[in-house]
Amino acid sequence: MGRLLAAIAPVAIGLAIGLFATPGLAQEKLTIWWAKGLYKAEDDALLAVVKKYEAKTGVKVELSWHAAQEMIPKVTAALDAGTPPDIAYADAFNLQTAGRWAFEGKLEDISDVITPIKDRFAPNTAEAASLANGKTGKRAYYAFPLKQQTLHIQYWKDILAAAGFKENDIPYTWKEYWAFWCDKVQPAFRASAGSAVFGVGSPMGIDSTDSYKSFLAWVDAYDVKLVDETGKILVGDAKVRQGLVDAFKGYTDLYVKGCTPTQSTGWKDGDNDLAFNGRTVALTPNSSLSIVGKWLDDANNDKLGAAQRAQGRKAYDELIATAGFPKKPSGSPMLSRADVKLGVIFQASRNKAQARDFLKFLMEEDNLRPYVESALGRWFPVTTDGQKSVFWQADRQRKSIHDQFMAGTVLFEFTWNYRFATLDSENVWAKAMHRVVNDKVPVDKAVDELIARIKEVAG
Repeated sequence: MGRLLAAIAPVAIGLAIGLFATPGLAQEKLTIWWAKGLYKAEDDALLAVVKKYEAKTGVKVELSWHAAQEMIPKVTAALDAGTPPDIAYADAFNLQTAGRWAFEGKLEDISDVITPIKDRFAPNTAEAASLANGKTGKRAYYAFPLKQQTLHIQYWKDILAAAGFKENDIPYTWKEYWAFWCDKVQPAFRASAGSAVFGVGSPMGIDSTDSYKSFLAWVDAYDVKLVDETGKILVGDAKVRQGLVDAFKGYTDLYVKGCTPTQSTGWKDGDNDLAFNGRTVALTPNSSLSIVGKWLDDANNDKLGAAQRAQGRKAYDELIATAGFPKKPSGSPMLSRADVKLGVIFQASRNKAQARDFLKFLMEEDNLRPYVESALGRWFPVTTDGQKSVFWQADRQRKSIHDQFMAGTVLFEFTWNYRFATLDSENVWAKAMHRVVNDKVPVDKAVDELIARIKEVAG
């Protein structure tokens, strides 16, 4: 889920002021820090917005790109030094720090920017940017929603066929779905092809966001609500405990039964991509179109030979399926978790007025849409107009993601209680899995240990 980015040295770009800048504006400088995109096209699209803004306003923009994994440490150091950028974005802000920064009063309330355009946002997008301030005791828009992604499933159609099955053989009820891949596809393919392909690639690594995002889909499947919209944790409820037991048993049973690779307990982010692309697993969950994006990259890479490009095109167009999750055990449809990516302006930013002005410009549909679409489907729009773009109907991979979002979304627990970001960063979910599969602890005991930790951190 999301290919690993190589460490990239920060690139600072001072963009020249337009020839017709007014003297007053020429003295201004806007400092932007941004996470480097997976594709060069993403950076080019943002740079185009910045250049348009400079040309329109005459304001000088100092744009610094940083590797995704470097953004939070660098921003934290700048905050501690009292010199944060005027505006910043990182893929992990929403997952790790935005809620805490808002609670601690470190973020600027930008409700004056977001509220007037709230009607442009799709459901459960602007809501993700409404964060609690511990000093005021109130929620406000302390962040801006930029783009989003959600967990989906990808599988090899040719592996399915080699096992003797068609796509319409796949059951779309929860328990039957996983049993189909584990108990039918895996043994049938192994018997047919003589290779040790696993039916499912389930991320279980502690040092991985993939593992907790994948597991939380099972939490949702069993209708487990861990926190309410006031931030109150609900894990003391017996029904919540039982739902967690059921979710953990189902998820870890795939490992116990040998349906996911033994190495999956040590997988880091991107390792399930590698296993899938290497065809050692028939199916894996993925939180973006990074897997099929790899094959699309190959298809369009003129540095590769014709055979490799053709292989990439065939994989993207014909061999890999992108799908939503099956129905819940209750029979009701699954709703996808919206992983809404957030940018921020800091209380200590030196040029907050200009940062607001740039944010308004960036959020204009003509600027935001090309930026989101430059990622070739890895990110989904947060605006309703963006979601209506023909881009999302251009091929079956993108259309599948579009249809999944249109079916409805829910938000992560850290939206309502920022301390769940700490639990996710600790990966209490994968640690509980390891208690079951490595330490041979009964599932209910592992769940009780998990609940105790949730109460300790988020209660």
